[in-house]
Amino acid sequence: MDIDMITEFIENLDGVLTLAPGPDSGYPEVSWGDRFFYYAPDGQVPTRTQPFATVVTKDYPDDTTSNLDRRGVVRLNINAGREAFTATLGYGPRDIDDHPVDASEFDTWIPHPVYGTAAWLSVVNPATATQATARDLLRAAHRRARTADERRADQRSS
Repeated sequence: MDIDMITEFIENLDGVLTLAPGPDSGYPEVSWGDRFFYYAPDGQVPTRTQPFATVVTKDYPDDTTSNLDRRGVVRLNINAGREAFTATLGYGPRDIDDHPVDASEFDTWIPHPVYGTAAWLSVVNPATATQATARDLLRAAHRRARTADERRADQRSS
């Protein structure tokens, strides 16, 4: 799955807003070319809410272990939640230090190199071994984001 295939799959879920920073976007240059996916049926980037998934195309200053600066390499990151994180990896977010991984390996689920303890999962260049699970995890993350948005809307209207 390349970045366009991932983007197409996610954008086919209801209410998705894709943030794709570029030179005229006002976002930092380090984010240009990456994609950030929000549940935002109103088309506005939510405040106080993280995306439910991202695709990054390069190393960030505090996130270099996936070696994303290689040509054609991307990393899909999904806010999986503790239950799905544990089901996918066989251990929980609190146990990351007990399970070292090669964060640069292709087509293998890993805890997100920075946000793994927050139950984010990552895969570098998802392909045959991970794409079905990626789709399932993306659908579930999207559902959780939608539910959270609906809960916030109910609280605002109360």
